[in-house]
Amino acid sequence: MGRLDDWRFCPRCASAIELEGRHALCAACGFDFWGNAAPAAEALVVRDGRALLARRAIEPRRGLWDLPGGFLDEWEHPHDGVRRELLEETGLAIEVGPFLGAAIEDYGGRSVLILTFLATAPVGEPRAADDVAELAWVGPDEMPPPEEIAWRWHAEVLARWASGSAGPES
Repeated sequence: MGRLDDWRFCPRCASAIELEGRHALCAACGFDFWGNAAPAAEALVVRDGRALLARRAIEPRRGLWDLPGGFLDEWEHPHDGVRRELLEETGLAIEVGPFLGAAIEDYGGRSVLILTFLATAPVGEPRAADDVAELAWVGPDEMPPPEEIAWRWHAEVLARWASGSAGPES
């Protein structure tokens, strides 16, 4: 299901809209909208050879392991967003490191562009908050099985990290 699949009326003037693929156009007021992926930023936080995982407290995929992070605010730089999200979810002030990669994942019917960074949290103990039920530091040999990880992309990033190929901090 795409972002525009249920759209029938213009959110500005309530006139009928025309859908052309991933594009919505209102002939009455000129409203023009594209069904783009929502941007999100997350971090693979590493400390003392262990990665920080977050157990999801909300849907979608409640109860599965996740990398901490979240949706970017409009005009928010990904580095600022990932720092804000990590502070909200873990209480940790992180230092953003190298970019690890990007992926598109389904988030409850919404297309999300995930930007993943390696990060460190030099001080402090994490505490689960916001939409996180539990936090755990895990070593490369303690990774949960892929079926317990929320998204395929996270399983890939964690496998790369566990094998020593995720970046300089791994």
